[in-house]
Amino acid sequence: MGHVHVIRILHTTFGIFGNVFGILLFLAPMITFKRIIMKRSTEKFSGVPYLMSLFNCLFSAWYGLPFVSPNNTLLTVLASIGGALEAIYVLIFLIFAPKKEKFKISGILFLVLSIFSIVALVSVLKLHGDKRKLLCGLAFAITCIMMFGAPLTVMRQVIKSKSVEYMPFFLSLSIFNSSTSWAIYGLLGKDPFIIVPNSVGSLLACVQLILYAIYRDSKKKLDVETEGSIETGHEKPQIEIQKNMETYAL
Repeated sequence: MGHVHVIRILHTTFGIFGNVFGILLFLAPMITFKRIIMKRSTEKFSGVPYLMSLFNCLFSAWYGLPFVSPNNTLLTVLASIGGALEAIYVLIFLIFAPKKEKFKISGILFLVLSIFSIVALVSVLKLHGDKRKLLCGLAFAITCIMMFGAPLTVMRQVIKSKSVEYMPFFLSLSIFNSSTSWAIYGLLGKDPFIIVPNSVGSLLACVQLILYAIYRDSKKKLDVETEGSIETGHEKPQIEIQKNMETYAL
């Protein structure tokens, strides 16, 4: 009986850790959107990462509800906060995006909300018990892996350029802390739908930290080269910089 009590305490503790680290991650894009508001333009930033994050938050919040999966309320708390922030980011993006980009983002947003609504309605009206948990759990796990897989583009760029200039250390560390906390939370709660995607996220974040350790000295060298390029009028194309930044804006 005492063993079960300890596991419950640890389960809640790691859930709280996951919430703290998760909220920090959701707050990270504020710097990007402060820039967008000040310039009244989305420039070359993409709104798709924020839509994918919103997509994941919707399914995370739904999966954590008591009638879908018991004892995962902390997951719903984090996803609700994250979903609200991502919705604000998407709204700001729609306000300042060019007309063509607005149509694109609006279309994807409609698709995201439609898929979520269909899954939610089917799970409530047609499924019960383990079948409901299976459908919602799969949807949650898939969207979670999609979100964690976003930095793969930047990791490839780091290896190619041998520079971590556009792979922030503390962001990678926060992803590692958050996904590891949730993986342990899922392990203690014996929930494979939480364990698997967060283990993937933890592994990918670990690879990012290893890459940072390997190429961190190259960043100093690149900074010197960049200063020299600016002096001679040859700056790194802004579009390339933005492509790397927007991948990390989740």
